[in-house]
Amino acid sequence: MSSRISGNSFIFENVYIQSVGTTAGIVEHQGPLGHYFDKHYPDHYHHQKSYEQAEIEMLKDAILLCLKKGKVKKEDIDLYFGGDLNNQITACYYYASHLYKPFIGLYSACSTIGLAIANASIMIENHNIQNAIACTVSHNATAERQFRYPIEYGIQRKQTMTFTATGSCAVYLSCKVSKVKIESITLGKVIDYDQYDANDMGRAMAPAALDTYLQHMKDLKRDGTYYDLILTGDLSNYGKKIMKDLLKEENQKYNEYDDCGCLLYDVTQNIYQGGSGPVCNALVSFGYIYQMILKGKYKRVLVLATGALLNPVMTNQKLSIPCVCHGYVLEGVS
Repeated sequence: MSSRISGNSFIFENVYIQSVGTTAGIVEHQGPLGHYFDKHYPDHYHHQKSYEQAEIEMLKDAILLCLKKGKVKKEDIDLYFGGDLNNQITACYYYASHLYKPFIGLYSACSTIGLAIANASIMIENHNIQNAIACTVSHNATAERQFRYPIEYGIQRKQTMTFTATGSCAVYLSCKVSKVKIESITLGKVIDYDQYDANDMGRAMAPAALDTYLQHMKDLKRDGTYYDLILTGDLSNYGKKIMKDLLKEENQKYNEYDDCGCLLYDVTQNIYQGGSGPVCNALVSFGYIYQMILKGKYKRVLVLATGALLNPVMTNQKLSIPCVCHGYVLEGVS
């Protein structure tokens, strides 16, 4: 049974990663981590009629790759957990009809993979289910069309903006012992620091990342040096600098800190502050970091998946941006 440390954190003994499937867009494939992803596409349409249908296709491919690598059929999965940025979690639900198993849709913006991992892990640890898949997907063009302006408009972007990642990730979890486990999670609180600029997500989300980090260390009676790497979700370059300043103000010590939005792309790719979107954290954590744990480079990694819980309606009403961060620990098994 999972050990509940507080209302925020849980430690697990029996939640293991069996396989991972990742798909990436053309820009992500051209980035420094591109060769770590299972599949990539030549353009934003992926041979589909629209960006939204391309997003569904990416999710399908990631899940099927994950199932194949895990040597399991889709009908053998007890529960699927996942979400995306599209209105009403459209991409996930449109593909869920092909799974023939219950699909629990989750929305936590760019921190969705963290929430999916958390829900699946709690149910596996407590023997409610034996196995699950946690997944997410995002597409730069669908996100731009929904939250900003269609990319065809050619709107000039602000320097503080990030670039929504294109791709999908599926993670097969079960109680069967493997080489990497989900050691613990810390569920985040919704934090609102009265930030109003929808074009500056790093500033808005950094306080949520710090809150979950501090809560995690308090609950588990650890400090940052317990981990080989502290990895935030998609604060990107500007938000990463703020996070480092906040950690310094709190006198926090750590071995290494980085951000998924900074790792996913190269500075020469014209992506402004870096990457964002639900798949940004997922691709880096489970496409790259997961493989580094398998190779022995890292033993324990605390991943802090961040998300800005805004939508265009509330932004147009000039309301501030609530944010959240869900943490999970990837640990190599000796």
